[in-house]
Amino acid sequence: MRVHPSGYYAWLKQPHSKRYHENQRLLGLIKQSWLESGCVYGYRKVHDDLKDLGESCGINRVGSLMHKAGLKAQIGYGRKPGPKGGRTTGRGTESIAAPI
Repeated sequence: MRVHPSGYYAWLKQPHSKRYHENQRLLGLIKQSWLESGCVYGYRKVHDDLKDLGESCGINRVGSLMHKAGLKAQIGYGRKPGPKGGRTTGRGTESIAAPI
């Protein structure tokens, strides 16, 4: 990139923007809501919680902040193995030998 060194270092010394500080504040509320849900809620329910608290932010912003922070919803509740959800018995895997 063609950036003058003095311009680069001046840019480095700038304070963070208002948006950055607002995102950090929102991220704190998002983490609190996510932890209170038992680490189960995704961005949709966390967004609903924020609306209930009176915060105004978009659902995509909540999703983006959660993604960047590594906060994920719990997906499913431990589906059992097998075609219909039951335990596998192991039957049907042995070869059937003809009687002699």
